[in-house]
Amino acid sequence: MGRVRRLLTRPIVMGIVGVLVVAVGLGVYWFQPWKLWVDETVKESVPVATGAPGDGTARTLASGELISHEHTTHGTVRVLQLPDGTRTVRLENLDTSNGPELKVLLSDAPVKEGRAGWYVFDDGAHVSLGALKGNKGDQNYAVPADVDLGRYRSVSIWCDRFDVSFGAAALSRP
Repeated sequence: MGRVRRLLTRPIVMGIVGVLVVAVGLGVYWFQPWKLWVDETVKESVPVATGAPGDGTARTLASGELISHEHTTHGTVRVLQLPDGTRTVRLENLDTSNGPELKVLLSDAPVKEGRAGWYVFDDGAHVSLGALKGNKGDQNYAVPADVDLGRYRSVSIWCDRFDVSFGAAALSRP
């Protein structure tokens, strides 16, 4: 026991232990592994316009089905326009993994299956609609008024930390 105590009190060993503790701490912060076991469910209603002409019902401008990329991802994406002119990207029945720094991106990139589609959504024109509210459920993301939806053909659940798509949907216009 005395030999181990002497070894552990040597400056070089204490330095190595300190570096290892810092490295593990940074790794835990960077990867946030606990998110793999924590689901966040969001249940937002379809948005309706109040005080606008008509009944306030949203019109679907585009839609698509999410496909899996880095993580298994399912659900539907709809781009809605309310009678007052505001637009919303709506994720319905979303089911994906949780992760660090997940965003909802509108992108001009085509949706490709497999690894070919994992990294493309931030290469060209793209707009972040904000942080993913939850990895499960129904949720709405406001589209800024100055965004030209004609430029964008896909929506991605994007992990900013690792620059990878968890899943994406090609937008089809009716």
